Amino acid sequence: MADISFRKVVKKFGEVGVVHDFSLDVADREFIVFLGPSGCGKSTLLRMLAGLENISSGEIAIGGRVVNDLTPRERDVAMVFQNYALYPHMSVYGNIAFGLKRMKIAKAEIDRRVHAAAATLGLEPFLDRKSTALSGGQQQRVAIARAIVKTPGVFLFDEPLSNLDAKLRNHMRVEIARLHQRLSTTTVYVTHDQLEAMTLADRIVLLRDGVIQQVGTPREIFERPRSQFVAAFIGTPAMNFIDVDLHTPAGITIDRTRFELEGRSTVVAGIRPAHFRPAQPQETSNLVEGTVDLIEFLGNEALISLQYAGVELGILVPAGQCPAVGDRIRMTFDPENLHVFDRQSGASLRRSDAERSRAVA
Repeated sequence: MADISFRKVVKKFGEVGVVHDFSLDVADREFIVFLGPSGCGKSTLLRMLAGLENISSGEIAIGGRVVNDLTPRERDVAMVFQNYALYPHMSVYGNIAFGLKRMKIAKAEIDRRVHAAAATLGLEPFLDRKSTALSGGQQQRVAIARAIVKTPGVFLFDEPLSNLDAKLRNHMRVEIARLHQRLSTTTVYVTHDQLEAMTLADRIVLLRDGVIQQVGTPREIFERPRSQFVAAFIGTPAMNFIDVDLHTPAGITIDRTRFELEGRSTVVAGIRPAHFRPAQPQETSNLVEGTVDLIEFLGNEALISLQYAGVELGILVPAGQCPAVGDRIRMTFDPENLHVFDRQSGASLRRSDAERSRAVA
């Protein structure tokens, strides 16, 4: 078993706190992604888990064993770094085998593991090449192979794809997903790229300033963000936000059985660009009308921009139904796709299903 637990983990550099009271349980074989903007503490958490950074207080356990005072080698983890950290004077074979040689594994077993990892990652034709003669994607596969030959209990990935171009990132993301399916090893993956998080994770841990903002499956976080920050960070193109005066009958209509509005005069409404649709002539609720001032073609879709209620809205439409710049359009959205947030705290005002049932009753 390689479950992981963080208990009230704190990290300070001098007087500056970068991780605050962090607690999380990771199940055996789970793929967890730490996601957040630069400086949110995600890489620091990974380095503390790996034993490369001391914790200021709290407790980290792997497989039920507290590892606070254990060296990286004693923790049964393998880490893949952003910069690959390959030895340029060594062959691919030598790079993959290096850690096993330090562990004093028998030569025949090293050879078996290296060739098995190379076959898994498509590296067999390159085993005799120097690492400097490889492409970026091939070098990243060597770094991953070097990690998996150790057969660790936990894989750690620190922004492993950030140095690759877009096409290679997509390819390697698929490779990492397939590798996890094949090996079923507990994995903790750090990234600032929400697309990587959404496509790879069993669960996402979204961080901000060293504090967890939300933990959940990609679908949970996308569909039920707990705050305006989460809603803004997850989703491409980004969610639209509009200030709504609850005492003004015109404009956006908010269902008081779905949202906790008591004691508030203004809130922030959120609508994702993909949730708009053309309004029928008879529709008068939740209307967004404006003149198209910018169009971005995205292939099968187009992102159109218009001014509404003092903000610029982004609306996704099929490319074949795209209006022209200067056209006047009427759009609406289904009420179930509306998000509402407190204007001061940013917290979601969505009622739970139980609260909604009571409000209806």
